[in-house]
Amino acid sequence: MANSTSKVDSEPRNAISVLLQLTRVLTEDPPLEEALRAITDAALCILPGDHASLRLLDAGNKALLCGARSGVGLDHRPITFKPGDGVMGWAVANGQSVRVDDTAADERFLFSSDQGFAVRSLLVEPLKSAGRVIGVLSVSAAAPHAFSDEDQLLCRLLANCSVPPNERARLERLAMTDDMTLAYNVRYMMPRLKEEIERARRNGLPLSVALMDLDHFKNVNDAYGHAVGDHVLRLFANEVRSHVRRIDVLVRRGGEEFLLIMPQTGTDQARAMADRIRQTLAENPLRIEDEGDIDDGLSIHQTVSIGVATWDGAEQAEALERRADAAMYASKTSGRDRVSVAPLPLPGSLARQSEDLSLPRGTW
Repeated sequence: MANSTSKVDSEPRNAISVLLQLTRVLTEDPPLEEALRAITDAALCILPGDHASLRLLDAGNKALLCGARSGVGLDHRPITFKPGDGVMGWAVANGQSVRVDDTAADERFLFSSDQGFAVRSLLVEPLKSAGRVIGVLSVSAAAPHAFSDEDQLLCRLLANCSVPPNERARLERLAMTDDMTLAYNVRYMMPRLKEEIERARRNGLPLSVALMDLDHFKNVNDAYGHAVGDHVLRLFANEVRSHVRRIDVLVRRGGEEFLLIMPQTGTDQARAMADRIRQTLAENPLRIEDEGDIDDGLSIHQTVSIGVATWDGAEQAEALERRADAAMYASKTSGRDRVSVAPLPLPGSLARQSEDLSLPRGTW
């Protein structure tokens, strides 16, 4: 995640001290994203690597989706693995730890030009709960032979002490998470938006939302099939997560629509964030790799229309969502692949707004 602050100190310290601090953080029952990031931060504190990632299996056990990353390469999209693919996929499929001293000599390692950082040494530890693998912790270094036997044991200890609180958080999250994208699902959207409005009201802070809709997404499904369409949705969600802060909340509202809740964010900041997402997507085709029956190396040029709305200090969550929806519809009707900002409602207009913003929806 961009612009985030670690809950675990980043300076190298005694491993026991780092693990004790991590345990304290995890027992506070933080949101799942914070818990996962605390683990990857801790990994880089006690191990001589420069990148750490923690990936969780989706509900169907078909994909290892990136939950958190620390270290180098955070400006690049995370790669999605399937069980059996690459060193991480091998560790998940076989339920075994892996230490690779030189990836150039290990045929299991999958090199990707989109990775953004060098990997010559690799530690991979499966996360197990009740005898089954639920995810994987990996730590890499740019130099070969970077990890020792002791480092491998420390990685295993870190993974083991992290499993109980994260399995609890994972199960809670699955109940309110979209299986395909690991974004929150629509059942979570309105309660969380109401919670953030109340927090903004209490603290006197701004709050903005961005409603994002993939342009002409039906054409992707028609041309390439739903398997490719599903993968495009996953890649888009990963792209959004690579831009936002830890406190931001991504929700899949339904179909190809996503709502991004941005606490402590005014209109200008929200517009800038939305345009970064829009521009990155427009300039970088989504590349689909290693998806079995899907053509390897398929690139999909996908754009997104976005509507931004900032809480006016009085309106209800439903009204804020409707204004973002109306702004997104304005982006669609103005040519797509753009960001529109909803004007603040006039004083006393909230009752009328529920009618005015119920705009007809077309086929986009």
